[in-house]
Amino acid sequence: MKANMISVLIMVFIPLSLFALKINENAPETMKKNIYIEAAWADNVAKSIIAEVGETSRFRVKRGVEQVAGLWHKEDGTPEEFSAFCKTGFIADAVKLDTLFGKLQRNLEIISGYYHKIDLELKEPVQLTGSEITPVDELFGGYDISSHLDEDLYTNKIAFMTALNFPYFSLEEKTKQGKQWTRKEWAFARMGDRFTTRIPSDVLQNLSQVLASADSYISGYNICMGNLLTNKGEKLFPAGMKLISHWGLRDELKSDYSDKKRGIEKQEMIYSVMKRIIDQSIPVVVINNEKYTWNPFTNALYNEGKQLAIKQESNKRYEVLLENFRANKALDIYTPQLPDALVRNFEGYTEIPQKDVEALFKGLLISPEVKRVAALIQKKLGRPLRPYDIWYNGFKSKPDISEAELNVMTQKKYPNPKAMESDLPEILKKLGWSAEKAAKIASLVKVDPARGSGHASGAVKRNDFAHLRTRIAPTGMDYKGYNIAIHEFGHNTEQTITMNDVDYWMLNGVPNTAFTEAVAFMFQKRDLELLGFTNNNINSDKNLALDDFWSCYEIMGVALLDIATWEWMYAHPNATAPELKEAVITKSKEIWNTYYAGIMGGKDETILAIYSHMIDNPLYLSNYPIGHLISFQVEGQM
Repeated sequence: MKANMISVLIMVFIPLSLFALKINENAPETMKKNIYIEAAWADNVAKSIIAEVGETSRFRVKRGVEQVAGLWHKEDGTPEEFSAFCKTGFIADAVKLDTLFGKLQRNLEIISGYYHKIDLELKEPVQLTGSEITPVDELFGGYDISSHLDEDLYTNKIAFMTALNFPYFSLEEKTKQGKQWTRKEWAFARMGDRFTTRIPSDVLQNLSQVLASADSYISGYNICMGNLLTNKGEKLFPAGMKLISHWGLRDELKSDYSDKKRGIEKQEMIYSVMKRIIDQSIPVVVINNEKYTWNPFTNALYNEGKQLAIKQESNKRYEVLLENFRANKALDIYTPQLPDALVRNFEGYTEIPQKDVEALFKGLLISPEVKRVAALIQKKLGRPLRPYDIWYNGFKSKPDISEAELNVMTQKKYPNPKAMESDLPEILKKLGWSAEKAAKIASLVKVDPARGSGHASGAVKRNDFAHLRTRIAPTGMDYKGYNIAIHEFGHNTEQTITMNDVDYWMLNGVPNTAFTEAVAFMFQKRDLELLGFTNNNINSDKNLALDDFWSCYEIMGVALLDIATWEWMYAHPNATAPELKEAVITKSKEIWNTYYAGIMGGKDETILAIYSHMIDNPLYLSNYPIGHLISFQVEGQM
């Protein structure tokens, strides 16, 4: 599951490479026109400062002056005022530089921390259960209160002061030099990441609104499973079961492997629902609506026994994705050295080149081990594999207990958010933390009832609360909700430790989101142990490795589809929603035929396109397989 507001962090507040800040010839004309300070003028300013402070500061002076020159606009002052600012603002003395860093770090933590708290509270009406969402709730939920912050900091010269004194290092430079850096040098480098671009507040505000709308769309995308009909008119799922797409549908499909009587029928029905969502033939009235019964195989719709004409959802899913693309593309002209969302995501945020990520994924997808593991799964199932067996979860050691019985246990244990929150210290102690440390971590985590599938939101200021937002029904938390909540608590635990147990606030957090996913996976795998079930399987370590491998096989293809979709949108920036839908479906078939059809059976399958992340969380999906790999490595050290 995702950590809250990651989309904004990925696409906006990221290290943006303005190395040397000399705009290349391929940069958009709009960006070229924004260059006010000529390179020759900046070079003369740098030479003047070096002559005064000495050669030992040459690198910092040249890099800092070039950075400021690339960010300085006409309204910030004349070239002469630019020169004066650089000459008086550059700090060569190490002690004074330490003082500046400390003050910047303190104040940025205060500002960022309180903005984050405001954002969380403004989003409560749309993200937490409660009264019906009103239009004004959606407006506040999409409002980015910090959208003017950076422009204000440029106006009052704080941003320029930072960029002048703390050089930005490119990914290549960090990779080559970072191994020799001290903790303080890394903290200085992260300060250099902070002000490297200048995105207008209206562009940021629009992005925030679009992301919030996408999140609202996905959070309300529930399927009433008790209203689904087989071709014989039977109902396979209990009344009142409402599953969010795609998380709830996928998790129910996983749980149905344990149903020896009608499990395959249930899985085939869920698979049909997923395909209807992907191609948008799903009747719009069955989304989050218990008034109708629906046969997803034939797409027949009924109300009180009478068959009705249907209105398909048509292209809404892809309209939301297209709006997401357009809002992110609007950033491109302000980040010329990372010229599109793909480069910003991989080079800037993940700090792994896209080509390396794709090579890693494709290497596993074509590895001979895939066929061997698939053969093992087929043997366990006793039938040919089906496309949805990418979610096979039979490697996990499970007690001989049904999900219905697990639901009774979790609903009794966690009837409300407070019960879950009170149990957090015990969960950490069962996972190996001391009582003292468990109490300290848990004291900084709040549990909230989520409308959607749930998410984790870490604090941005030390000693503030992280929030675990998870789905809890009026009858209590069912097992699916519990499983997700344990995953999210893994995020919260990482978020709390990496915020509060670091020497420099600028070094809070993890290298990229894949690392927090790794911790979350480590928690989630042990959900049954936390309920008191003992794992006596002597092959449990081997099974965990197989489970990690198969999870990577599943999600790596999905991540490649996510990447391919964004590449297609950039190649077709004026595409319509129907054209985008056709492109996503075509590319999902291509990836399936290349990496899955020979293993899983079927041709031209579209199942990889079901993931909701594609719609509301741009380019996030690559974090999951990388997270699985990190999780496997970390567990080997524990």
